[in-house]
Amino acid sequence: MPDVIDHASGLETQFTEMAIANQLARAHRTEQRESAHECGECGNPIPEKRREKVPGCQYCTTCQELADKGRL
Repeated sequence: MPDVIDHASGLETQFTEMAIANQLARAHRTEQRESAHECGECGNPIPEKRREKVPGCQYCTTCQELADKGRL
């Protein structure tokens, strides 16, 4: 019978692999999406250079920083 710790470790590995796969899928979808011209949060224009350098961006840099910190 497998040890409880071994079982928990196996579940943790599965969850980690699923999380990584989800992040990769999300990144792929974002890259395929066209960059917005206006921020989806505040409505300010997104500069052309940002749209070129960050394919699929939907937020201005200020709102993206807030989103990355979980504040949106």
